[in-house]
Amino acid sequence: MSRINFNSPREAARAFTPKLAQFVDSTLYPQIWSDPALSPRDRSLITVAALIAAGHSEELPAHLRRAAGNGVTQDEMAAAITHLAFYVGFPAAITASAIANATFSAKENN
Repeated sequence: MSRINFNSPREAARAFTPKLAQFVDSTLYPQIWSDPALSPRDRSLITVAALIAAGHSEELPAHLRRAAGNGVTQDEMAAAITHLAFYVGFPAAITASAIANATFSAKENN
């Protein structure tokens, strides 16, 4: 049996649950992410914070990359993760820091 490798949890979910992916594609991005009440940068910071708080580290690299693309600097992300340590716990912040380091290091090496 061949193993299929995916670049993101979303890509893997799309392969297994196409209807779930359709909801994301038809509602989340075109309606929620494009709502002008919040900037994409602010949405990215909120999303990353929520993922860290909820312990959803599998989704974190993709959203860290999106946050960088939406203008969040590495220094700002580091400050946000440090800030979160006091509200969601040091283990969550340390895990997020390690993931952010790996994500941004990989981005710099490409």
